[in-house]
Amino acid sequence: MSYLLLLLLPALLSAQSLDEKLDVLLARSPAIQRSAWGVHAVDLLTGRVLLARHENNFFVPASNTKLLSTAMALNRLGPDYRLITRLAADSPPDANGKLPADLVLVGAGDTTLSARAIPYQKGPIAGDPMAPLDSLADQAWQAGLRSVRGNIVGDDTAYLWEPYPDGWSKDDTLWEYGAPVSALILHDNAVELHAAPGLAPGDPARVWITPSLGFFTFDSYVRTLARGSASLLRFEPVDGARQLRVWGAVPLQGGASQSIAVPDPARYAAFAMREALVRRGITVQGGSEARHRFPGQPPPPAPPQYVLAQRESPPLVELLKVVNKVSQNLHAEIALLETARALGKPPGRAAALDQLKLFLAEAGIRPGDFYLKDGSGLSRLTLFTPAGFTTLLLHMMAGPNAEAWVGMMPVGGEDGTLSLRFKGLSQGRVMAKTGTISHVSALSGYLDTKDDRRIAFSIIVNNANVPPSSIRQFIDRIVAMLAG
Repeated sequence: MSYLLLLLLPALLSAQSLDEKLDVLLARSPAIQRSAWGVHAVDLLTGRVLLARHENNFFVPASNTKLLSTAMALNRLGPDYRLITRLAADSPPDANGKLPADLVLVGAGDTTLSARAIPYQKGPIAGDPMAPLDSLADQAWQAGLRSVRGNIVGDDTAYLWEPYPDGWSKDDTLWEYGAPVSALILHDNAVELHAAPGLAPGDPARVWITPSLGFFTFDSYVRTLARGSASLLRFEPVDGARQLRVWGAVPLQGGASQSIAVPDPARYAAFAMREALVRRGITVQGGSEARHRFPGQPPPPAPPQYVLAQRESPPLVELLKVVNKVSQNLHAEIALLETARALGKPPGRAAALDQLKLFLAEAGIRPGDFYLKDGSGLSRLTLFTPAGFTTLLLHMMAGPNAEAWVGMMPVGGEDGTLSLRFKGLSQGRVMAKTGTISHVSALSGYLDTKDDRRIAFSIIVNNANVPPSSIRQFIDRIVAMLAG
């Protein structure tokens, strides 16, 4: 009898329903059973629900939130929408190339003033971070500019100065992934903080930042260790923008680097623009400063209208591809804000979230089925449901931008945040958005099976007291079940 059961076991397992297979998986995952989790999967062709557990419960979705902001931007603005950064003044230079007043760098939400390759390319960013500003400086020279008597002003008044959404933690705002949200964005509003050891144990370490513009000064307490691994470099802004207090330790035979946020992006971009102009041979008598629009303030004067140089972004679909492929928080917030601004709505996060709510209603998601505080998912206050995500995924596939939408997703085993996942999944192809913050893991997107079926799915796990890798394994096994 036991031999007969052994022969029949593969057939018995294959005959299990998805619900039964999920129960077996849960029995092997006691830590997941103690967490909050939900799953929803739908066959796109038939509309049949393939798997549903806790699908209408609220969860912190982490970066799955980016599906909401990028979907709205793609549908509302269209894949070919572009953003324009301008270098402008109140009047042209005189016959000698002299500008008697300020020169203003006017931000409009272009996220590509950086070294990042567009269209998206897998791998590290390897270009020149200052190339976009150097191009603007070249254009200004060709327009006859030779000297600026006033300041270089970084103007980010296209959006309200609300750098951090509700629900972002204080620690988030220090690092690249929590860089402040501004309409003027230079290399993702972040820089690299480096430390190299001194000559002997106990010596002060050498600390510097790239790009090397001289914007920051340091109060450094980083020391050299005789041996061991580098400690995490820690820092805090001292004056809110330009001075950093840095501490930590690096070994004699090593070093350390951290990607950190720039506290005032408009001020930093103005400083960098001034340096680019000077490198080009244009003298600047004044300094650099920021121009913000704070909540509650009357609308500011319109930016200067005489344009000496401008830069047009690549098409929006390429920008949104970066958002979802690499899970770029700042860029997702810009997609949210720019959509509302382009539609003529008030330039702030509240109005932008109102537009997102309207878009979700059009997709068939009821107002009581979500709670929104940001467009990136870094907020711990944003709430959504697995069924809500599959509803959105179905809606996008029925629209005119379906192909572009799917092309924005990370592909399992190939690129983006899924480059190392699903490599061994032979039954199908996964195209989905990841989501990870403390005690949260999520995956929502599409699965193309070997028999040409497309499945929309959403799996979210909250409050699991296990390493993130263990939660991802649980999620990936559910996807494999759906594929099989």
